[in-house]
Amino acid sequence: MTARELDAAGITDPALREAYTRCRRLNARHGRTYFLATRLLPVERRSAVHALYGFARWADDIVDSLDADIAPHVRASELSRLHRQLEKGLREGAGPEPVVLALADTARRYDIDHRHFSDFMAAMRSDLSVTDYRTYAELRAYMHGSAAVIGLQMLPVLGTVVPRDEAAPHAAALGVAFQLTNFLRDVGEDLDRGRVYLPADLLHAHGVDRDLLTWSRATGNRDPRITEALRAFEDLTRGVYREAAPGLAMLDPVARPCIRTAFVLYGAILDAVADDGYAVLHRRSVVSRRRRTAVAVDGAVRLAAARIAHGRGRPRQPAIPLSPAPLPTPSDAVDGPLHKEAV
Repeated sequence: MTARELDAAGITDPALREAYTRCRRLNARHGRTYFLATRLLPVERRSAVHALYGFARWADDIVDSLDADIAPHVRASELSRLHRQLEKGLREGAGPEPVVLALADTARRYDIDHRHFSDFMAAMRSDLSVTDYRTYAELRAYMHGSAAVIGLQMLPVLGTVVPRDEAAPHAAALGVAFQLTNFLRDVGEDLDRGRVYLPADLLHAHGVDRDLLTWSRATGNRDPRITEALRAFEDLTRGVYREAAPGLAMLDPVARPCIRTAFVLYGAILDAVADDGYAVLHRRSVVSRRRRTAVAVDGAVRLAAARIAHGRGRPRQPAIPLSPAPLPTPSDAVDGPLHKEAV
């Protein structure tokens, strides 16, 4: 499958093929949800998505590895080295790090704004020193670089049926929605890293602070105040999904099944958290394999229909956006009640 993706994308240079293959492995290992959704893209576009996500995961691993033997100054040094390689790769199209090589090639092929990569690296640097966010506004500012820009990087690859600037706010919101979902699912794991991504003003409104979260994580005991705070964070996250939803109809029809699948599966994580009683300080909530498969099959059917109806290749720009199939909200997308893997 990897060779088929590379051949379809016209990637023939052996070094580049190896670089893209490495990115694909990173994406497959770290992001089950979005890797599954990516397989619903037209084959010629998948390698570019792997490059974007492979680089993001590479940087995130430097910052977020739970290996306590890695000193903070070593993480900072590695991140700075990666940033220098990124700048060189984007400027010259070459570099010693394969993941950067693939990213630079994708940025060139799809004319992706280099500022999105700089903003992403700034957010990664902040994770080395910032452990708490006083307000949701502060958190949202951080997520511009850590999540929104991922959606903006993706947009040229996905293609649109409207001017790109019109779709951009929705793409950015979707990146934020996915990351907020991960923050809710991973509250306990983030606390182990010394971080609390739930904004302090939201926690305080329900009588919760870092000490109470730490006590609950350490003892396994529950507290209704924590449950209410987590439920409020879920409500906030669902609001961002509503911001993002109109953007799906703005995408190239053959890209919609991929993003719709990610939209549904990430929304299903919120449902799983609620079904588990918001026990995220004590265990990770997961979407069942059965549900994941059902959503993926539905996406594959939609992709086949879109390719038959609209043909293969680059997106076209009709004057009026094409109408997609009805879109479920995250809450009703699963039966019963893709970490900073930014999407």
